[in-house]
Amino acid sequence: MIRVAVLSGLGHAVFVAAGLLVYVMGTRIGHQRRHPSAAVAWVLGIVAFPYLIVPLFLLFGTRKFARPARRTRGQALLVPDGAPAWAARLLASMELAPAMRNRQVVLHADGGEALQGLLATIASARHRLDVCTYVLGHDDVGRQVAQALLACARRGVNVRLLVDAMGSMRTPPGMLRALRRRGVQVRRFMPLLHNPLRGRTNLRNHRKLAVADGLRLWSGGRNLASEYFVDRPGRPAWIDLSYEVCGPLAELAQAQFSTDWRVAHGLALRKGRRARHVHAPDLLAGPEDGPLAQWLPSGPDHADDTVHALLLAAAYHAQRRIVAVTPYFVPDEALLDAWCLACRRGVRVSLLVPARSNHRLADIARERALRELSAAGAQVWLSPAMVHAKAVLIDDELALAGSLNLDARSLFLNYEAMTAFYGAQELRWLSQWCARQIAAARPYHARRPSLVRDIAEGVVRSVGFQL
Repeated sequence: MIRVAVLSGLGHAVFVAAGLLVYVMGTRIGHQRRHPSAAVAWVLGIVAFPYLIVPLFLLFGTRKFARPARRTRGQALLVPDGAPAWAARLLASMELAPAMRNRQVVLHADGGEALQGLLATIASARHRLDVCTYVLGHDDVGRQVAQALLACARRGVNVRLLVDAMGSMRTPPGMLRALRRRGVQVRRFMPLLHNPLRGRTNLRNHRKLAVADGLRLWSGGRNLASEYFVDRPGRPAWIDLSYEVCGPLAELAQAQFSTDWRVAHGLALRKGRRARHVHAPDLLAGPEDGPLAQWLPSGPDHADDTVHALLLAAAYHAQRRIVAVTPYFVPDEALLDAWCLACRRGVRVSLLVPARSNHRLADIARERALRELSAAGAQVWLSPAMVHAKAVLIDDELALAGSLNLDARSLFLNYEAMTAFYGAQELRWLSQWCARQIAAARPYHARRPSLVRDIAEGVVRSVGFQL
């Protein structure tokens, strides 16, 4: 009895203290900056449920693998003509390649056009084809893409396919094995059961792209499954955004894929800590009057939360409008406060979300943010269809599109990729596209929640979108 008391009393206290020490060492020494609410959740979890939370922290606690690079004092930051100076300087300070001129940018009006563009990009490959997706569907679109990859491999193209292990859990292993047997290199990003030294299960690769020969890029928010492209009986295609870029942006996307490919094999975690030096003049070598665009990766492989930092800065630089389209809206307090302040100083903030998304927990967690934004004067719109597109417009200066949702998971945990468009034609296209989606939506009316609902929203927001 005495032995049990010692183990359950002093032993328990020692274990809790050791768990808190592990947390402090892991976050401070490893440069794992966290939002205060996430830090509080981890600490309270370790104190209350140490035998469960400490192992979870060891498995999921790492948020960043890259460390901040040292910048030489006085180093010049290149500002390309056509890009807003504040955005160019901010992104350059975070070691991102500058905006560059490309030969062509095509934004897809619907799923049919997007699928055509994807298959055309795959078919154009002559030497190398790299494809990354979060979801690879076992359906008509998934099979169509698989056949296109096999056709590339048959004509001697080096084909690499990277799928996220969690996002593609429903993809039959036999489908991937068949691709491997017939010449397609396939890797699954962070399998659920793997050596924790080779990555963290909590950090998912949410990037979507296809790059042919480093010359042609297809990217955006669409996964490779039917619901993102085509209507089916009783199930219309989701509203989404994707685009094609021909030019030097594709070379950056291919370099990004190669890094992710090594990470999937557990080879780049240490090497990726040092930021790659960017030779800006080489990247800017393109058509003088071509569309100006910038590759914006975000995730554990970057020391900064790049897109989150850009969105924060944009909220304070915006003069006329902020327009955002996202399937899930669970921002952190800093971004939400910035948008509310923008409303109060006269900026027109418009947000479009689906009336009901494909994730019920996300719909519960978003309510607090929607109420606060609406109370500040923003226009919040609910689409009757499932909106999976991710886009943000700032005045007539900058538009973002890509894979990143406006929730804490995408902003701080996932491997994501966005593209910033600065050209007048692309900005006009995206502005008109957003206006059409908003015109088909209904306004959101905030309702005061019950006590039970308010508690549920807080729990879901903290647990589901912070850790």
